[in-house]
Amino acid sequence: MKKFSMILVLLLLFVMLTGCSAQKEPIVVGAKFYTEQEILSSMLILLIEEHTKLEPVARTNMSSHVIFAAVTTGAIDVYVEYTGTIFGSYLSQSDALSAGEVFEISSKTLKEQYDLRLLDPLGFNNTFCLAVRPETAAEFNLRTFSDLALVSHDLIFGGSAEILYRHDGLPNLKRVYNMSFKDELEFTDEERYIAIASNEVQVTEAFSTDGLLLAHELVVLEDDKSFFPPYEGVVVIRGEIADKHPELVAILSKLSGIISDSTMRNLNYRVDVQDEDPMDVARDFLRENGLIG
Repeated sequence: MKKFSMILVLLLLFVMLTGCSAQKEPIVVGAKFYTEQEILSSMLILLIEEHTKLEPVARTNMSSHVIFAAVTTGAIDVYVEYTGTIFGSYLSQSDALSAGEVFEISSKTLKEQYDLRLLDPLGFNNTFCLAVRPETAAEFNLRTFSDLALVSHDLIFGGSAEILYRHDGLPNLKRVYNMSFKDELEFTDEERYIAIASNEVQVTEAFSTDGLLLAHELVVLEDDKSFFPPYEGVVVIRGEIADKHPELVAILSKLSGIISDSTMRNLNYRVDVQDEDPMDVARDFLRENGLIG
């Protein structure tokens, strides 16, 4: 009886140890609060699930400063960021530099100050832009930001909280172009397109890869003084995780250079306009590019 009990205990211990050893290590994938981030974080999750022994855990709906604080404190491990946000918002830089220079400075500084690694750019530049309805462009003869500045006092601007208050957003944009809007209203991404469609606002911010630009046929104005820096999409990963899991770096690096502006805009369009699920859209893209089965 004692021998049987001992065998039973050993079996239970074996099962417990086997279960512990089989448990996957979690890797926390972060995302901001809009469609493009949902699609891109879904790509990261799918790649991690298929090609590593890690268990991706999603943490979504964060603002830029919240997600950066999360990655610097270890609350998340990896996410997609934009070089212009790193350079202008997190590092408080305002020099007008090329996309390559912005990436190199951002990569070097984040590694030195925060032990964060930037993988090579994904291929698209999702810079801020200002957009108006075709009727507004025709009425005021608008082609550039400078054109807009001349009539801005007659127009209402609608944008997100980020562009209204960020260092690299509207406050400095108005200073550079000497703009002064009749009013400035805060909206979510979806709300601001509704607002401009109904003429509640006449000018809105957009990102150059927004699918809704296509849906609403908006006119994108030229940033003729190159105020907005390049916003290339890049994967950010904590140095500790990158060193511990080089296989993770290798698989996520396969996204570098394969997502163009038009590709990202169309992926966003499928979610925002055609109401497809971000995970399904991400899966289709990865399969089409041979990155998952």
